[in-house]
Amino acid sequence: MKSQSWLPALWGERALEADPFRSLRKEMDQLFSDWTGGLERAGLPAGILSPRIDVSETPAAFTVKADLPGVEEKDIDVTVAKEQLTIKAEKKSEAEEKKDDKDRVFHRVERSYGSMQRTMSLPFDIDPSKVEASFKDGVLTLVLPKPTEVQNQAKKIEIRRPA
Repeated sequence: MKSQSWLPALWGERALEADPFRSLRKEMDQLFSDWTGGLERAGLPAGILSPRIDVSETPAAFTVKADLPGVEEKDIDVTVAKEQLTIKAEKKSEAEEKKDDKDRVFHRVERSYGSMQRTMSLPFDIDPSKVEASFKDGVLTLVLPKPTEVQNQAKKIEIRRPA
């Protein structure tokens, strides 16, 4: 009786083709390929990402910090429209910038490139002239002051113990 290793990598090329997990992997790859192609057909770039953000609040303002690693300040676009805040950025590929370099051969590419976009709704209209923005070490920081009428709405409620 012939024994076979439990490790598919040791089965040989013919056995690998019959491996059900390999065919599942191919089907999953095709599914994701179809999905990103669908984004392109809908007018959205396939490489669109959503930056990670932190949102904190004080009585006077909201602070939004967005991670934009590898993005240059000139490639960031922040827009405000009523109750909507949109952060757009683009991380450009080094390979695109150095097209004339014929000696460069990439053996592995794992870093992501492309467009990033995040839109947030806020519970009040934002005055764009009062928004403060700064960018340092790949982190975009936005301070969104609350309108005076919103600041005055909050009231601390005292909690009492029953007698």
